[in-house]
Amino acid sequence: MVKIVLLSGSTRRDSVNTAVLETVRHILAGLPGEHEAVALSVAELPFYEAELERTDGSAAVRAAKELVAGADALFISTPAYNGEMPGALKNALDWLSRGIGAPSPLTGKVTAVASASPGARGGLDAQAGLAGVLERCGARVVRHEPVAVGGAGALATEDGRYTDPELVERLASLTGALLAEVAEVADAKVLV
Repeated sequence: MVKIVLLSGSTRRDSVNTAVLETVRHILAGLPGEHEAVALSVAELPFYEAELERTDGSAAVRAAKELVAGADALFISTPAYNGEMPGALKNALDWLSRGIGAPSPLTGKVTAVASASPGARGGLDAQAGLAGVLERCGARVVRHEPVAVGGAGALATEDGRYTDPELVERLASLTGALLAEVAEVADAKVLV
C-alpha cells in the first residue's frame, strides 16, 4: 500500500488547488495496486511559534507530523500569491520541517509539486520557491515538467475534480513520476 498525503496550499472551500488534488486522488483510484490518498488541511495548523513547539502544545501539529511521517509521499498543489506560495502553506512546511527528538517528517519524503490559478500562468511562479523550501527541509522533490493549471476556474469539474483530458493526462504523468520515485526509494531501502 502506498500512502500519499495531499496538501493544498489554499484554505478556500472550492479551491482550484484542492480540485487538482481530487483529480490526483481519482487517478490513484484507477491505477493498479493499492493507494491511499489522505488530505491534510493547512488551515488546521496554528501559526508557527517556538514556545508552542517547545511545549508540544498543538494536537493539530502533532497529528499533521504523524500523518506525513507515516506516508510514503506528499503531493502538493499551490496557488501563487504575488508569485510565491501562500503563507498558510509555508507555515505548514515550517511546522513539518521541525523534528523534536526525531528527524523532520519531510526528511527524504518524496514530494510532487503542482499549481493552479485562475490566471494564465497557473501559479507557476510559486513552484520554484516551494521546491526550494522543500529541498531545504530535506524532501525529495520529484523532477518533472511543471504542471501549472492556468485558467483553472473555467475548467470543467465533476465531483470536485477536473475532467479536461489534457490536464488529467499531465497530472497522471506527474502522479506516475511520484509513484516511480516512491518505488525507487523502497527498492533502495531493501538493498540496504
